[in-house]
Amino acid sequence: MDKRSTAHELLIANKELVFQNEEKEKRAAELIIANLELAFQNEEKENRATELLHANIELIFQNGERQKRAAELVLANIELAFQNTEKENRAAELILANKELVFQNEEKEKRAAELALANIELAFQNTEKENRAAELILANKELVFQNEEKEKRAAELALANIELAFQNTEKGNRAAELTVANNALAFLNQEKENRAAELIVANIELAFQNTEKGNRASELLIANTELAFQNSEKENRAAELIVANKELLYQNEEKEKRAGELSRAYKELKKADDYLKEYIQGLEDMMFLTSHRVRQPVANILGITGIIEGFINSPAQLKKLTGYLKRSATSLDVFIKELTSFITELEEKGKSNT
Repeated sequence: MDKRSTAHELLIANKELVFQNEEKEKRAAELIIANLELAFQNEEKENRATELLHANIELIFQNGERQKRAAELVLANIELAFQNTEKENRAAELILANKELVFQNEEKEKRAAELALANIELAFQNTEKENRAAELILANKELVFQNEEKEKRAAELALANIELAFQNTEKGNRAAELTVANNALAFLNQEKENRAAELIVANIELAFQNTEKGNRASELLIANTELAFQNSEKENRAAELIVANKELLYQNEEKEKRAGELSRAYKELKKADDYLKEYIQGLEDMMFLTSHRVRQPVANILGITGIIEGFINSPAQLKKLTGYLKRSATSLDVFIKELTSFITELEEKGKSNT
């Protein structure tokens, strides 16, 4: 009875020892799998840190590019404001030039009116001079009748002297000569020889006035030439202003196009930035899923394939391990399909953003 109980206890102890050994082997396999998984996770963490470092570097580069684009946009806006100011200055210059043109046209009309009046005055003076010459000739012929006609002729000469003094206010020499003529007329009976001299003086003065008339005509020609030159210069200035306005309009159109291009580039950069953030987030999600959902079945498969050889002679345990292996492979296949769908969706988002 003691032998049987002892043998039974030994058998139980042996079975328990075999079971403990199997458990130890399983624990060792699980420990190996856990160590492999830990090493893989450490590698994944290092890869993840490297990818995050690259992503941060790329993000810093893109931020720098964005800041450069913003600075270019600010410079473009400053240049556009400067050109608008230049356009306003050109418009003000055009207004001033138009005012100056109107003023010069008015001056031209005034000068033409003055020249017309001067011509009329010269014609009137020539007529007066001819009349005076005729009167002097008649006076020489009618010296016999000057005693009787002295008062009438003195009145006529006085009127003529007043009219000539009004017309030649700026000619001092002429006023002096007319005064001499008026004084000489009072003494016509006694100053016949002086009157002849006055006629000579009047002829000299007539020649001088004719010379003055020629000079005035020359001045009129010079003034007309200068006026034509000024009109030509004004036309050239107006043409230059038209060309400048066209160039300014073209520059404004170019600036608007450049501003539109910068705006589109900024929008594209914003889209790229958003897509990069989504892509980085997708990579993080994918890495999270990979580290949590892939490692589990992979570790199970590795662990099972590591210990399956030890149960070659145990069909029941081998079948159980095969079931575990199939379950892990199925889980891995499901995750691979989900990962493929996730990557496809991420690519479609990237295509829609571009």
